[in-house]
Amino acid sequence: MPSGRRPLPLRHTGARVRPVLLPAGSLLVFLGLWQLLAASGSWSDTLVPPPAKVWDAFVSVSTTHDGVRGYNGTLLIEHLGISLRRIAVGAGLGIAVGVAAGLLMGTVGWLRALFEPWITFLRTLPPLAYFSLLVIWLGIDEEPKITLLAVAAFPPVAVSTTTAVAAVPRSLIEAARALGASRWDVVKDVVVPSALPETLTGVRLAVGVAYSSLVAAELVNGLPGIGGMVKDAANYNNTPVVLVGIIAIGLSGLIIDGLLLRLERTVVPWRGRA
Repeated sequence: MPSGRRPLPLRHTGARVRPVLLPAGSLLVFLGLWQLLAASGSWSDTLVPPPAKVWDAFVSVSTTHDGVRGYNGTLLIEHLGISLRRIAVGAGLGIAVGVAAGLLMGTVGWLRALFEPWITFLRTLPPLAYFSLLVIWLGIDEEPKITLLAVAAFPPVAVSTTTAVAAVPRSLIEAARALGASRWDVVKDVVVPSALPETLTGVRLAVGVAYSSLVAAELVNGLPGIGGMVKDAANYNNTPVVLVGIIAIGLSGLIIDGLLLRLERTVVPWRGRA
């Protein structure tokens, strides 16, 4: 062994591989239990299709077979891409408005007293409760879908940002003012950095809420789109395709949440450290 290089202790090696081995092991256990349940005959293949059938459905909707392209003429990756674009636009709008509203309500007390009950009211509503109204107002094209996702993503960011801004220590604000900082300088250099960790947590929650609202957003005229694919397949009891869509939504959500978590660690590296 070259001089100057020491083998990693076993506990360090275990700590490095554990984040990979544990999820992989849990996935294998889940697939094994799924296969046993499907093979037991307790439920029909329509209710609990075996993993092999779901894999065949994945291959079918991801490729062209016998002249049929994907599902309803669109490949799985294209369905997912269209839905992700809707989430990016809708959740992006909701997050931007939520951050701005949170900053205003956190710094202006009467604005918080005025709007916080309305935001709480909106936060408690399930998406299906107002989606039909959005369809009546905006039609069946992209507008009601984008609006639904924006409305769903708005409350978590607004609430978390408001709470974080209101919790900024007064001593920091007074110290900045004593050094001659203007109101804008205080917001830019004191309030925003202090509130950023909780705001980013609110962003992650907002994206999760937008994902949970995706199928609801694509109930009407949702094809192409991954949520529309799930809804259409459910109409025909095509359980394997429904499971493929659910897995695609879940995996893409995990990837996006991981990217947001990495962004949070990059932007606020001091979080969680003394």
